[in-house]
Amino acid sequence: MSIELLSPAGNLEKLRLAFAYGADAAYLGLSDFSLRSNAGNFSEADLDQVRLLKLQSGKRLYCTLNMLFDEQKLASLTQELETIKSWPFDAFIISDIGLVPILQDALGSDVELHLSTQASCTNSSSARMYHRMGFSRVILGRETPLDDIRRIKDSNPDLELEVFVHGAMCMAYSGRCLLSSHLAGRSANQGDCSHTCRWNYRLAAPDELSRVLTSGELALEEEQRKGVYYPIAEEDGYTTILSSKDLCMIDHLKELVDAGIDSLKIEGRMKSAYYVAVVSRAYRKALDALTDTTIDWKAYRSDLFNISHREYSTGFFFGHGPVDPTMGSSIDKSTELGYLRQYLFCGYIGEEVESGIYALDLKNQIRTGMTLQFIEPDTPFIQDSDFSLLDEQMQSIAQADHGKVQFLKTDKQLKKGSIIRRETMVK
Repeated sequence: MSIELLSPAGNLEKLRLAFAYGADAAYLGLSDFSLRSNAGNFSEADLDQVRLLKLQSGKRLYCTLNMLFDEQKLASLTQELETIKSWPFDAFIISDIGLVPILQDALGSDVELHLSTQASCTNSSSARMYHRMGFSRVILGRETPLDDIRRIKDSNPDLELEVFVHGAMCMAYSGRCLLSSHLAGRSANQGDCSHTCRWNYRLAAPDELSRVLTSGELALEEEQRKGVYYPIAEEDGYTTILSSKDLCMIDHLKELVDAGIDSLKIEGRMKSAYYVAVVSRAYRKALDALTDTTIDWKAYRSDLFNISHREYSTGFFFGHGPVDPTMGSSIDKSTELGYLRQYLFCGYIGEEVESGIYALDLKNQIRTGMTLQFIEPDTPFIQDSDFSLLDEQMQSIAQADHGKVQFLKTDKQLKKGSIIRRETMVK
């Protein structure tokens, strides 16, 4: 089979962009059973539009039922199975093994099951066991190095393997974390992670700790929880850093393909629609360039450094060594202390109502005199500083805002759905 590019779809807008910008398949969650409960997700009201997008695109859809189910959630799922059957899903992503017989009984023994990365499958024996249980694909734990991926595929040639290639990583084993529950009362394993590992912490001074810790111990204090100390331990002179770097494997797709990977997955159902489009497009071009050397995929790669991101790394694919040097360029060093966003997503180009005049669907304000960029699936960007803006009566205006009927006049040839962005430096 050809290598699949799998993109996140946190809502209808993101699903549309995932397909338009190069994904072969998308994964989405239903409102009650997704491990990303704050992603927007999908409800029965979206069903008709999802069916239409799938029909028009001919692409695949995967349903994420990957939370860890308690008795209440399991009962709710059982009651919703008839509704779930009406969705055009090609496969279900699950981590709770108890769902295997439930889905097989309700949807048929041939229902396609994908093992979630939440199951932390990282070896060939586990992969073989899951295959025998009815899983046609295993989404390997993010901790699996490339050498082990080759061994797993060699031992299970008929089993599809999927890995994450881009996006946020967790400081725990693929999300098996209790930090959010402990500090915020929100369970990461029930889809309500508060991203506690991204919060602001400081190293408490020794004199502050003398009353609560053994002499010589160190501790962290979280910004909003004064006086609550969390001991930390050192190993080889360094202590754990909670907030992990972001994963970026765009320079190493050939190694992944050669190792036997069947599907390359982009993380980010809670990220923006702009993120979904830009990242899907970059990986589409890089993947296609493996067989078509005429594709200038690096023109699209550069946009990965323009979206909001932490410092990039290659995760655990090459073992536990230093960060891949190709991801440590000077353009990326500025993210070491947090997020960098090079461009602000402003909205979309609508219908061409007259020659050179386009309707606007704005999310953020634009003004005359700015330099705008328009991005499309097969064009890195079109830049324009000489546009003008028009109101509903086709009168010139100095700025255009979200929620109004407005138009853009330009001599550039644009397409309906083109993304509008403008440069910014917001950290």
